[in-house]
Amino acid sequence: MAATTHTVTNQPPPLVGHDVFTSDRALTEAVERHLAPELLAEAREDLVVLGRANGSAQVQEWGERANTRPPRLRTHDRFGHRIDEVEFDPAWHRLLGKSVGAGLTDAWGRPGGHVRRAAGFLVVSQAEAGHGCPLSMTHAAVPALRAEPEVAEVWEPAATSHVYERELRPVAEKPGVLLGMAMTEKQGGSDVKANTTRARPLAAAGEYTLTGHKWFCSAPMSDAFLVLAQAPAGLTCFLVPRVLADGSRNAFALQRLKDKLGNRSNASAEVEFDGTTWARRVGEEGHGLRTIMGMVAATRLDCVLGSAALMRQAVAQAVHHCAYREAFGGPLIEKPLMRNVLADLALESEAATVLGLRLAAAYDAVDAGGGDAERERALLRIAVPAAKYWVTKRCTPLVAEALECLGGNGYVEESGMPRLLRESPLNSVWEGSGNIQALDVVRALRTEPAALDALLREVGAARGADNRLDRAIRGLLVELADLEGIEARARRLAERLALVLQGSLLVRWAPPEVADAFCASRLGGDGGAAFGTLPHTLDLRALVERARVEV
Repeated sequence: MAATTHTVTNQPPPLVGHDVFTSDRALTEAVERHLAPELLAEAREDLVVLGRANGSAQVQEWGERANTRPPRLRTHDRFGHRIDEVEFDPAWHRLLGKSVGAGLTDAWGRPGGHVRRAAGFLVVSQAEAGHGCPLSMTHAAVPALRAEPEVAEVWEPAATSHVYERELRPVAEKPGVLLGMAMTEKQGGSDVKANTTRARPLAAAGEYTLTGHKWFCSAPMSDAFLVLAQAPAGLTCFLVPRVLADGSRNAFALQRLKDKLGNRSNASAEVEFDGTTWARRVGEEGHGLRTIMGMVAATRLDCVLGSAALMRQAVAQAVHHCAYREAFGGPLIEKPLMRNVLADLALESEAATVLGLRLAAAYDAVDAGGGDAERERALLRIAVPAAKYWVTKRCTPLVAEALECLGGNGYVEESGMPRLLRESPLNSVWEGSGNIQALDVVRALRTEPAALDALLREVGAARGADNRLDRAIRGLLVELADLEGIEARARRLAERLALVLQGSLLVRWAPPEVADAFCASRLGGDGGAAFGTLPHTLDLRALVERARVEV
């Protein structure tokens, strides 16, 4: 075959060899905004190292390998002994080692720790989203562990360590551990109060044995798990280690791994407790939901950050492709309609990033204490479920539209876009799907007046700067004044709340062209149901250039 028939022209170079952190202007500006000046230089240096690594060909190859070589369940060793282990490709362990080493399980009590970790989590999730699950579970477990000081004394230092060690050994023998979670059961789903797993007290204080089945166990290769079970006084939280203090394996039978739509690199399992499974109570008996809700709230924020990461990567790929691809006499990026699509995608991505980092900053304020701590805690109570509802819902249509910007090339696995698309619905499902989040917003409104006060104070900081935002705030207040039939319209309320919050943050902090476009299209009604329907009078070129990655 003649070589001339295989001349490659009009194809973009791969988006590789760049700094994922510094090329993301919305992210870098958010870090500079929310971190104290004395923390900024060190944080920026660390994030640049992480950004360069995750933009490298090597780490991108690890991400591809981890997804094309998914985990495999090994119930027995070659001699017939039950081991219940999950076998991963070496690329998975390299990704985890790099991310744990960067401190992505170490935020609590560290000055600026939540903002630094959120930025890092957003960076590493762009190279490979699946390994974010054990990072998230381990990070989020810390508040629950602190409900039982004796447990926290042993497990928290290992969970917040910057050392990743894959072998299963007693916690006292490990420099670092990973933690998972097992709450959901097949008969209950999100209704964890319907759980049937039973906990029987032992003679030693705080020790129990568990009997039951968990339909979803996150990160089943972890060193320990937070589990909900019915104790004599009601639903209670427990810590279930994989290896006991004497070095023997705990009874923790992995029944099967889930065959998931996306998130292929990460294992999720069904697990059985056979009545001899040893567990340590965490928190008071009968108060399991209260104990574990701190973990749930933190993982919900990671769902927001994970979706923001997928959005950013999809937008970066789409803009990069269109900058190099020519059609109809010029680069696609210069075509007015394509520019509109790219600008609209970039706008959605930036709004998600700005909101996610603002909530991370609220966690830092709560952690630090002081005069703002209670107000920030109240803000998180209502803003986290609203953000989790809206940002994760917007992820899938955005990624699908970004894929379409690449045309047929985007529909091919080698482009990486199908992996992003399969991943995109996940964060909307995990840690409570859309209805759960919307109803949680309603619950916060009904039971915690301080939450609404904190939200109104936050959005009120931008009042008077844009009349479209002002009208949207007034419309939200009208919506909140009428609680008749509120459950049936909880989604609408959560959506409006999230949009007003995003709009207020962008009006305060984003470049004028970004805030103008958001208020016009998301709050002012001058936009369509599909991406690419921004008013043509906006500065669309500036939005697209702001989102572009230079390589």
